[in-house]
Amino acid sequence: MRQRRWLELVKDYDCEILYHPDKANVVADALSRKVSHSAALITRQAPLHRDLERAEIAVSVGAVTMQLAQLTVQPTLRQRIIDAQSNDPYLVEKRGLAEAGQTAEFSLSSDGGLLFERRLYVPSDSAVKTELLSEAHSSPFSMHPGSTKMYQDLKRVYWWRNMKREVAEFVSKCLVCQQVKAPRQKPAGLLQPLSIPEWKWENVSMDFIIGLPRTLRGFTVIWVVVDRLTKSAHFVPGKSTYTASKWAQLYMSEIVRLHGVPVSIVSDRDARFTSKFWKGLQTAMGTRLDFSTAFHPQTDGQTERLNQVLEDMLRACALEFPGSWDSHLHLMEFAYNNSYQATIGMAPFEALYGKCCRSPVCWDEVGEQRLMGPELVQSTNEAIQKIRSRMHTAQSRQKSYADVRRKDLEFEVGDKVFLKVAPMRGVLRFEKRGKLSPRFVGPFEILERIGPVAYRLALPPSLTTAHDVFHVSMLRKYVPDPSHVVDYEPLEIDENMSYTEQPVEILAREVKTLRNKEIPLVKVLWRNHRIEEATWEREDDMRSRYPELFEG
Repeated sequence: MRQRRWLELVKDYDCEILYHPDKANVVADALSRKVSHSAALITRQAPLHRDLERAEIAVSVGAVTMQLAQLTVQPTLRQRIIDAQSNDPYLVEKRGLAEAGQTAEFSLSSDGGLLFERRLYVPSDSAVKTELLSEAHSSPFSMHPGSTKMYQDLKRVYWWRNMKREVAEFVSKCLVCQQVKAPRQKPAGLLQPLSIPEWKWENVSMDFIIGLPRTLRGFTVIWVVVDRLTKSAHFVPGKSTYTASKWAQLYMSEIVRLHGVPVSIVSDRDARFTSKFWKGLQTAMGTRLDFSTAFHPQTDGQTERLNQVLEDMLRACALEFPGSWDSHLHLMEFAYNNSYQATIGMAPFEALYGKCCRSPVCWDEVGEQRLMGPELVQSTNEAIQKIRSRMHTAQSRQKSYADVRRKDLEFEVGDKVFLKVAPMRGVLRFEKRGKLSPRFVGPFEILERIGPVAYRLALPPSLTTAHDVFHVSMLRKYVPDPSHVVDYEPLEIDENMSYTEQPVEILAREVKTLRNKEIPLVKVLWRNHRIEEATWEREDDMRSRYPELFEG
């Protein structure tokens, strides 16, 4: 009987009926399913229903005929704004004029909302306005845009008084934006040149070049020591295993033996320079130690620049001359000290000894020294004054160039600021939080101002390994808001303001089977991260990097 009814239905159509066996119908289409209560079943699905509620979308089930489902989607935020308009006396008055057709600026929408120049008028009710701003800025559909983008998106649909200013204020107070957004303005802190030394080798700067290829004698480090007045330098090879006592012996034999005890030493906060032994030695010798602020190598820019020159020499030596780099290091020192320096207008050897050293290129005849004692002293003093004048001119020129690309920024004691950090990961690739960690941590209170561009911060116990004085370029002003709940995850930050993510525990194991081999994987929980942020890593890589995880 069923086939007869179908034949009665299709006999009036010019069609061809093809048989489709049941076993070939592997994917059922919509027409083979019942339609009754389909929409109700869909709205009972917990994940879908939860997502719709989070997006503030109302779902209603329409009359079901031959459709799979009928969903009516209507945002509830707009309706709440329309309801709030009735509580604003000013908008109630304007609504009456719009209904009477007595105003051209105001009109009514089809859903009963009051429009100003065809845009929905948001009342002065702070709750609904804050809700609208939060939805336009921090919801999953907006993802923290800047103030300009957010204002341009909102002004197409909404309007209220001082809208642009309030949008900018709301974005500036966003705690997430303050922690994750990179600064796009000029870096803070005007250039503060170091004072010009009075005499040769009284004020020196020093730094280490590490990570060099190991030579036959085991050297992997070069200690660079520079005189800040004459720019003359010494390059001392060393090993990464040297203790502070060994470096002190090299200091006495290579520097103090030739030039005496300096008045001050400028350096970064390397562990070799901040050790108790090194500090005690320099205190006993009467030398002042001037350390740079944390993660700000520009303080010792002279030595950093010399490091670049020396590294270029090392690369050229590796390409052109046979043998290891330590066999040519003394020639590199001679070449540097006997070459022209733009800052002082002469070679370091000439500034130090009064004349350049002879070389195959410049082979001057050695004449008999005619200057007597008083003339020699006067000539030396005149040369020093000339060098200091040229250094002052060079510093003024550098400051004028640098300050164009910088801005002056000052904080007061008691202000709260964010601190810039540099995340690193100790595995082969960056995962979710290694690359996407916050750029700034905090906020921290300023305890003291140290000089024109440095501040001392009140750091928590988890940051005790880092020095508490920072350059102003590493700080960002905290814009407070009563709604902020500051609960940052504690990080173990190194002295160079970076932190290495360390594995804590292996949560699971798995073997990934490929066509020709099997790759064992382990699920690793990282320090300062939640369980859901654990990552799958190769077991052989983790065993080589963190063997302690697999003990016991």
